[in-house]
Amino acid sequence: MKIGVYIGSFNPPHKGHKKIIDSLLSKKKVDRIIVIPTGNYWHKQNLLSIKDRINMLKYYENDKIQIDTTYNDYEYTYQILRELSKPYNKEDLYLILGADNIINFTKWDNFKELLTYNILVINRNNIDINSYIKDYPDNKIKIVEGFKSIDISSTKLRTEIKYGRDISEYVDRGIIDYIIIHKLYK
Repeated sequence: MKIGVYIGSFNPPHKGHKKIIDSLLSKKKVDRIIVIPTGNYWHKQNLLSIKDRINMLKYYENDKIQIDTTYNDYEYTYQILRELSKPYNKEDLYLILGADNIINFTKWDNFKELLTYNILVINRNNIDINSYIKDYPDNKIKIVEGFKSIDISSTKLRTEIKYGRDISEYVDRGIIDYIIIHKLYK
């Protein structure tokens, strides 16, 4: 079984995140996806509590999408993958990255260890992924072709919410309701 591992702040989760998940599942790149929101190790501004971000992500959970509540305390991606390699076969794990992450990938802690895992790269912002991965092992990094990203960022959404603007084009209703009920991003 191929298990996608999608790590990020998801602050807030939006339709772009969901589109990546749905695309990978429908194209059978993975059979299941574990979504892991991270803690605030780099002191990101306006990062909601892990509890709120998990609760919003639960809106997406189903039999193929698991929202993690176990590995959120790990600071680095390689630590999460090491831990996931205990209950799962390492060869079955597929780290999901946006192309923008590949640009600075060599600066990630233990990036060489990460290259021992399968990596699925989602093209975003018309980045020439091949120029960044040409020196990486061919058999580990796979570019997901035919993916059209949604031009939105969580940072922009937080600004839109702060000013009371409509975000329904980019955020699912259940998540919007959660944000309103809990008075988030104000």
